[in-house]
Amino acid sequence: MTPILFFALAIVSVWASINLYHPVKNYKHGAAISFASGLVTGELAFHHITMQAIIVAAFILSGKVHGLLGTTGLLLFVCSWLIMGLFYFQANLTRAQIAKGLREGLGTSYKNQINPEFRRFFNPTINYQRILLPHTGLRPSHVEVIRNISYHQVNGLNLKLDIRRLRSTGHGNALNKMPVLFQIHGGAWTHRMGSKNEQALPLMNYLCERGWICVSISYRLSPLATFPDHIIDCKRALKWTKENIARYGGNPDFIIATGGSAGGHLSALLSLTPNLPMFQPEFEDFDSSVQGCVSFYGIYDFMDSGKLQTHSGLHELLEKSVLKASKQNNPELYQLASPIQHIHDEAPPFMLIQGDKDTLVAVSETRLFAEKLCQASNQAVVYVELPGAQHAFDLLPSLRTELTLRGVEQFVFWVLSQYQIRLK
Repeated sequence: MTPILFFALAIVSVWASINLYHPVKNYKHGAAISFASGLVTGELAFHHITMQAIIVAAFILSGKVHGLLGTTGLLLFVCSWLIMGLFYFQANLTRAQIAKGLREGLGTSYKNQINPEFRRFFNPTINYQRILLPHTGLRPSHVEVIRNISYHQVNGLNLKLDIRRLRSTGHGNALNKMPVLFQIHGGAWTHRMGSKNEQALPLMNYLCERGWICVSISYRLSPLATFPDHIIDCKRALKWTKENIARYGGNPDFIIATGGSAGGHLSALLSLTPNLPMFQPEFEDFDSSVQGCVSFYGIYDFMDSGKLQTHSGLHELLEKSVLKASKQNNPELYQLASPIQHIHDEAPPFMLIQGDKDTLVAVSETRLFAEKLCQASNQAVVYVELPGAQHAFDLLPSLRTELTLRGVEQFVFWVLSQYQIRLK
């Protein structure tokens, strides 16, 4: 351990802290590095600072922090920690931004439109234990997980899903059946980039604690899979859910789709294309409608008709691996895959969540999708743009995630309350 190494590590720490405020968005490789650093540093800032403090202490105790390089390096570390800490606490802005989005999308009196039975769940207090000890929010002992239930076999693949619910037997609400959250994982539609096992765990566990049952699905992944394989599998999983979830205590008539990134794309596409025969081969008669959608940082326009995507990474991925065709040669396929092309006035209620520091998805594209959906839909559209949020921020039970979950909770219970009113 030398003063030069210590100084170099300090420079890296400073870059990581600056990257939180000024992430790289215009170059695909730089954007990926910026994303990885920003996600871990931004959402686990105090864990990151603690780890660095231990490393710095080791250098000091070994007598390697001395001279100009050592002193400068120590000052740089301290400055980077201050920047990280300030950035982390700015996540408190999430609370006001979510409240603004809910008011604009649902109306200023939306809380009064939520069944009082559900409002009793609302708790503004932050669970800091989940933040300080992330594993407690990712694998809580009181949530039961029924894993790897087969829902379809295709081309030698056994597609599976997980069911997640509270362990206690009193899963009651005003309907005496658990509302269903239908989770589609992200990961660039690509093998080994994501799975049902690790995504949206804070969200699913949070809603399980409030009487929901969550279904997390797998689907065929590229490069073996070619669109529309991905959405066909999602619809098949939805079919299994509607036909079987009652046996687990769920309500097959009330399902809200959700997902992040590629899962955000697929959940939006699923929600906007009920009963589209091309996405339901051999089960065209199945009613694939859902009662709502919560999409996190999804991709909504594969055509990039507004030229809003900031780098070429998505285009290359779609052409080489997911659609296996170019926009020039097959624009119809790109349009078919784009949720923005399927907007209609009977779309279910939507909540769209996007971070303004996202380096993998253009925030301007999500804004455009939200605007067009709001103009066309007869149902509520909530758009929340989170200051400081990086792509996939909600993978971790951070302060920002905890505050976001409270906003999602209010939206889904509002949708459930309106559904109850229609049943009367």
